[in-house]
Amino acid sequence: MDLRPNSIIVGDCIETLKAMPDRSVDLVFADPPYNLQLGGDLLRPDNSKVDAVDDDWDRFASFEEYDRFTRAWLGECRRVLKDDGALWVIGSYHNIFRVGCAVQDLGFWILNDVVWRKSNPMPNFKGTRFTNAHETLIWAAKGRGARRYTFNYDAMKMANDDVQMRSDWTFPLATGEERIKDETGAKGHPTQKPEALLTRLMLASSRPGDLILDPFFGSGTTGAVAKRLGRKYIGIEREPRYAALAETRIAKVVPVNLSDLEVTGSKKSEPRVPFGQIVEAGLLNPGDTVYCPKGKLSAKVRADGSLVVGDMTGSIHKVGALVQSQPACNGWTYWHIRTDKGLAPIDVLRARVRAEKAA
Repeated sequence: MDLRPNSIIVGDCIETLKAMPDRSVDLVFADPPYNLQLGGDLLRPDNSKVDAVDDDWDRFASFEEYDRFTRAWLGECRRVLKDDGALWVIGSYHNIFRVGCAVQDLGFWILNDVVWRKSNPMPNFKGTRFTNAHETLIWAAKGRGARRYTFNYDAMKMANDDVQMRSDWTFPLATGEERIKDETGAKGHPTQKPEALLTRLMLASSRPGDLILDPFFGSGTTGAVAKRLGRKYIGIEREPRYAALAETRIAKVVPVNLSDLEVTGSKKSEPRVPFGQIVEAGLLNPGDTVYCPKGKLSAKVRADGSLVVGDMTGSIHKVGALVQSQPACNGWTYWHIRTDKGLAPIDVLRARVRAEKAA
């Protein structure tokens, strides 16, 4: 069995997963059968048939059978995940609650549930229910006590116009040119996911070079996005016709230049620079003045890197919180220095120190 990165394995997902080594993948994205439990043809008001999911791979004799299947593949995915790895699994109201229970029972630690809001959902043709306009993704770390999982928080904030990314994402269904077609011109796979969804997911929770496993590969969206974004992938797909479509699709993908894959990094991951080091480096001197953002309030710098305002003394963070009567404060962004171009946060001085260290 070929388990090399950037390969598609045709076979049963559970048996294939059992052949994979422990702690060998960085991220799992799973789009399992939803167990839609369709009882007959779905018709439009004009009596034309809706191309719904009625394939054998989505049929289970009972909830108990579906639960056994779910726990089997999830358990193997947890085994092959690295200790700092994570899982994404997507579903609808038909299955996501059962999947979520299994995720927790198997020891994963749920980080978020993300709602994918479809901007162009299929209507409820019978008019008996609300239009099903969303699906749910579960994002989970391997365990509560696991090492730090990957989360590119600042990159997601940047992608959202410098506002913290929310857990409700709006994307259209895969339609038009994005929809993969077979040799007859029909839909290649009934549940193809949009590349935009996988792009955000991978940019949020993986790094270039990471190995991403998709045990229900389908039309290969995971592989296509992984290749474009400089990630590696292993796909497992039981249907040879889907695997063939995916292979053709991925072969056409042009990877992004490696230099263009850099994303906004987190300041938490940068080398720690205490404020006292700014004073030691002579970027500020004892007796210099720093100001609040509007310049109406000032504090004096002391030789040990502390600040003093009246009878209040302490770190840049402590004094910043005290003068605002707040429980906490980021002193690096609150306190400012005067420059030729006006007030600038003292964080610019920390950036200079970090740049000198990196040189």
